[in-house]
Amino acid sequence: MRVLITGITGFAGSHLADYILKHHPEVDLFGIYRWRSRTENIEHCMNRMKLIECDLKDASSVLRVLREIKPDRIFHLAAQSFVPSSWNAPTESLVTNIVGQVNIFEALRELKLNPWIQLACSSEEYGMVLPDEVPIKETNPLRPLSPYAVSKVGQDMLGYQYNMSYGLNVVRTRGFNHTGPRRGDVFVCSNFARQIVEIEKGKRDPVIRVGNLEAKRDFTDVRDMVKGYWLSLCGKCNPGEVYNISSGTCWTIKDVLDKLLGFTDVKIDIQEDKDRLRPSDVPILLGDNKKFIRATGWKPTIPFQQTLKDIIDYWRGRIVE
Repeated sequence: MRVLITGITGFAGSHLADYILKHHPEVDLFGIYRWRSRTENIEHCMNRMKLIECDLKDASSVLRVLREIKPDRIFHLAAQSFVPSSWNAPTESLVTNIVGQVNIFEALRELKLNPWIQLACSSEEYGMVLPDEVPIKETNPLRPLSPYAVSKVGQDMLGYQYNMSYGLNVVRTRGFNHTGPRRGDVFVCSNFARQIVEIEKGKRDPVIRVGNLEAKRDFTDVRDMVKGYWLSLCGKCNPGEVYNISSGTCWTIKDVLDKLLGFTDVKIDIQEDKDRLRPSDVPILLGDNKKFIRATGWKPTIPFQQTLKDIIDYWRGRIVE
């Protein structure tokens, strides 16, 4: 089986590569990367896969790569995935996420290939969720509150449309927040953990700067999430359908901070940073995962406390005295 991961050098992509190499060594694994992509997330396993340079925004580049690989499965994880960046560069987020995916679909049509495709969509698509709509089912209205969320709605709906119009074997997964080691330090759990470790090592004053601590999020360990991605293409999910992948448990951002502070003996003050507040924020994202569990038998196995401990230990290993 030939498997292609877009975004393989990223956070989830690197963990998915780890999962496949460990549990499915029979797979021929391919990944695409941009010339400026950082590769530290996959340096430990680069010799066990084939990496091919490709710019998803360049249709001819995508066509060339798919003609060469002819994948049986595609995990489409590449995206501009940081919500605040989409406020600063909305056009870039929309073009990267939507046009890049259309180029994949159109190349497959031209080559007359129909692999199974997992689209890594997002719980951010649900946006403004009303109090009586939690836990959030796949049938909930989409009310996106950021340019990033709009771009993911576009990807999501294009997956549905190309399945209905052309029969592409697309499975849409709406992943709720996932975190773990290697998460970029612009994301909340990793950002808090890095600030704590820098304080421990005397690299910053004993103050953590925070944004909205009242937002509620459903966190899944990335290692559980990528197992869900794999299972979504194992023949039990229906093409064209959408599935939530979530832990089914909600935490406030303050809960996250308190748990991380519990891993250190250093006294730390908390200060609100207005630059970390968004023009509009999703108040709660709590997913109903029953549909995906019924289809695949997937369940999260790594406790959130362990996830956070692994994140702070990751930064302790990376930041030197």
